[in-house]
Amino acid sequence: MERLPVTIELNVISIIVSTPLGIGIGVWAALKKNKPTDTIISTLIMVFISVPSFVLISFMLLWFTYYNDWLPQAWPSAIAIAADPSLFFRGLVIPVLALSFGSIAGFGRYTRAELCEVMNSEFLLLARTKGLTKGQSILSHALRNSMVPIVPMIIGQFISIMSGSMVLEQLYSIPGTGQLFVTALNSRDYAVVMVDMAMYTIIGLFATLLVDLSYGVVDPRIRMGQR
Repeated sequence: MERLPVTIELNVISIIVSTPLGIGIGVWAALKKNKPTDTIISTLIMVFISVPSFVLISFMLLWFTYYNDWLPQAWPSAIAIAADPSLFFRGLVIPVLALSFGSIAGFGRYTRAELCEVMNSEFLLLARTKGLTKGQSILSHALRNSMVPIVPMIIGQFISIMSGSMVLEQLYSIPGTGQLFVTALNSRDYAVVMVDMAMYTIIGLFATLLVDLSYGVVDPRIRMGQR
């Protein structure tokens, strides 16, 4: 219970950072479909999806701390933060970026795919023939319909980020549940391992429930079918 708030805080900040950036990049790539901008974005997305977060944090630790000394080399302690409050925000940069790159790439890929599919649909062509401009049709119809599968994905992404932060917390000495799990596993403290696994399972079950409930909020057709 002492370590859980640190992990939750880290992952929530990562979701807040990655969601608008990923969706914005996906929309930009869809609007520039089959152009050099789309090719560059799609290539970068595949690269960041393929590279694990602990590899990214290793490179960032080398570049930002050991070579240039711009950021702290490990998670700052409470005493250090009390002496210098800016250390808290500087300490967030490396872990948040390491967790966010994969999520940004995932959101960008799905947003681009969904928006491209909606933009080629017949109802959007009908909206254009009725006099709407390209921007109006995309903002009013295409973007709204493409968000139906993306919004529930945000909740599911939170769980995948939490599981990915286990090794990251160990590398950056973050006092969260991920570091506790790895430490307990190495020391064969199976009671702590079981409690940690139970906590992740409970959070995953609640997230799955929220994903199912969010479909009815995002997609009006589900509510109409229920009535």
